[in-house]
Amino acid sequence: MKLKQYLALCLLIFLLVACGGRDSGDGGVVLNVGWAGSPDTLNLGVAVLTEAYTIAELVYESMYQLNLDGTYTLEVADTVLLSDDGLVYTYKIRNGITFHDGEPLTARDVAFSYRLYQEQEGYPFLSIYTYYFDTIEAPDDSTLVLTLTEPIPNIESQLLFLYILPEHIWSEVDPVEYENTEMIGSGPFKMKEYRQNQFVHLEAVKNHHLQSPKIDGVIFRTYDNQDALVQALRTGQVDMITEMPNTAVATLRNDSNIEVVVGPPLAPSVTDIIFNQVLPENCPPDDGVCTGHPALLDRTVRLALSHATDKQQIIDVVLLGLGAPGLTLIPDSLGVFYNDSLVDYAYDPALANRLLDEAGYLDTNGDGVREMPDGSRPLTLRMNWPSDSTSAPRMAELLNSMWGAVGVRTELQALDPDALTAICCPSFDFDVILWGWGSDPDPGFLLSVMLTDEIPTGNSETGYSNPAYDALYRQQAVELDKNKRIELIWEMQRIVFEDVVYIIPYYAQETQAYRVDRFTGWRTDGDKVALEDPSSLLVIEPVK
Repeated sequence: MKLKQYLALCLLIFLLVACGGRDSGDGGVVLNVGWAGSPDTLNLGVAVLTEAYTIAELVYESMYQLNLDGTYTLEVADTVLLSDDGLVYTYKIRNGITFHDGEPLTARDVAFSYRLYQEQEGYPFLSIYTYYFDTIEAPDDSTLVLTLTEPIPNIESQLLFLYILPEHIWSEVDPVEYENTEMIGSGPFKMKEYRQNQFVHLEAVKNHHLQSPKIDGVIFRTYDNQDALVQALRTGQVDMITEMPNTAVATLRNDSNIEVVVGPPLAPSVTDIIFNQVLPENCPPDDGVCTGHPALLDRTVRLALSHATDKQQIIDVVLLGLGAPGLTLIPDSLGVFYNDSLVDYAYDPALANRLLDEAGYLDTNGDGVREMPDGSRPLTLRMNWPSDSTSAPRMAELLNSMWGAVGVRTELQALDPDALTAICCPSFDFDVILWGWGSDPDPGFLLSVMLTDEIPTGNSETGYSNPAYDALYRQQAVELDKNKRIELIWEMQRIVFEDVVYIIPYYAQETQAYRVDRFTGWRTDGDKVALEDPSSLLVIEPVK
């Protein structure tokens, strides 16, 4: 190749990279997003990971959409009428909605989808939203009639994640085994190409019935190294990153081409230290392995570990201060639903040691590790976390030191998220897991995670069982008086806090960043931070 030709090719490559999101093929203006994870599946019925739902929000539609200010607006429907008794919701579906394969979306697709989520036993999470559905009817193509068994206070949050699937596709497949690689929805982006643990390439729908993206597509690229994720943003390999280690915040803020955004997440998040507490009689008969350390069934041990956990040190080291100590699975960003009257267990290693001593967990052989009161086994706990987490490895090291100081040894191991899900629930083949949840705008779902009935479904991650808690859950689910419902939810949080079902080390703030020289129009002025949300991806455009 002649030198002139070589220089011209180099210039072309430079322009393609430097112009931000310019695809080297015929994809037009494409945004490149870096993240540390990947969808575990494109079948939303069996999906567990947050990344799967991030993609679903762009590809599918539901009855309602959630705005950055926490309000709801109708999405596939024009109007809704509620009967006087609060039981019957009649939705008028918008005319002219089509799926990505050109087939029309009608009320019959909505009814089919809701029945699928309600009836499919192989779906671990979504069926919980249909608990109070009595009948689901589509008398014609534009009318959906949803009748409840009892009035409920939160219909919007119950329908928010029940994405509308095309009946002409899903009625012909196994709804659990179907891989859904084409991912036909009706949202503003459609699937172009997917390679698990590598990338998800979505193409813009330019004639969308509500709002078409200004860009031509978006590629979510997976990085398995958090330093590489940050470096990819700095060098221009990606235009935005959805997550980062907080150690990178100061460096990125000093880069004139990068803007760092910090604030409450759109989906309020909670990081949890999960204890395997499933009792032998509650071990799921089909899928349960239930190998949890028996010491974790003892509240005294869990309480001692709480007193041995320095949450502020974890926040300072792992989050560089960008978080608040946690109390329960309901995060503080859920506002009035969060029970802020609870007083946390103080970091007190001396008290932790005394509790364990008095309960008979002694170090009889002097090796630094306590044993069960009957001497049957040492207090050595397996501690696992998802390998794509940017914060869990450092937290695991800190807990290893903190808990080791009170005679509890931990064996640390990161696992692929799919492998972690497999040992978690409903198999309960673990001792301690460091993980977390993204919350709905309503606390109902996270409250359901601790129900006895959810132990065999895979929804429960602790195996916790308390009839009093179960009864309160059923009461709050149908309590229409908001203040009375809040009282019930606060009482539920008190129960599980006193039972030490979890240790909640912190509620983290969302930390994201984007290149200011690539795209403009990012929604950074709202109450929440979610640059990967349609609220940003529908309005951003290339920098002129």
